[in-house]
Amino acid sequence: AAQAGHAYLNAYLRCLEQNPRRAKLYQKPGIGTKITLAASGKEIKRLMKLAKSAGLPYSLIVDSGHVMPPHFDGNPIMTALGIGPLTREEAKFLKHLPLVK
Repeated sequence: AAQAGHAYLNAYLRCLEQNPRRAKLYQKPGIGTKITLAASGKEIKRLMKLAKSAGLPYSLIVDSGHVMPPHFDGNPIMTALGIGPLTREEAKFLKHLPLVK
């Protein structure tokens, strides 16, 4: 959850810097839904490329230095990708991913 929080905040701050109008629309009442989806490392890389090519704000989180077996052995590891804010139309390329419960 912490890694997803880092990804969301970094993507939003990037959006605020690069596209303030998009960020302001996200702040309106009734807007601003956040979802967490599950994806493999390979899928994260693919989605990041799609977001980049579409000009969407995104942030890849790579954690390193933590040792918490079996997931963290001190080596860099992709843990989260934040994309957005997005409109429903823009988010269609994410529909195939399952929600994290």
